[in-house]
Amino acid sequence: MTDIFEIKVKDGRKIRLPQKQWSHINQRHPNVEVQYIEETLNNPTNTIFDEENNITLYYKYFKHRKESTKYLKVMVKYLNGEVTL
Repeated sequence: MTDIFEIKVKDGRKIRLPQKQWSHINQRHPNVEVQYIEETLNNPTNTIFDEENNITLYYKYFKHRKESTKYLKVMVKYLNGEVTL
């Protein structure tokens, strides 16, 4: 399976976006581009860790985007040492 990207975030973990997950995201949110997801993960406005579900939420404010899409939330789930969107 190919990945759209793999990046290392500030806490040192590697996060990857598999093609399968990107297809799912793109179907439900066609206005979201890969570059916005990468920017949110690399330079979030805020992050929240949900310990119970082992999920980190990354938030980013984009002032140059249209009103309805100024905020982006990227949910990252940690599975068996693997990090994926």
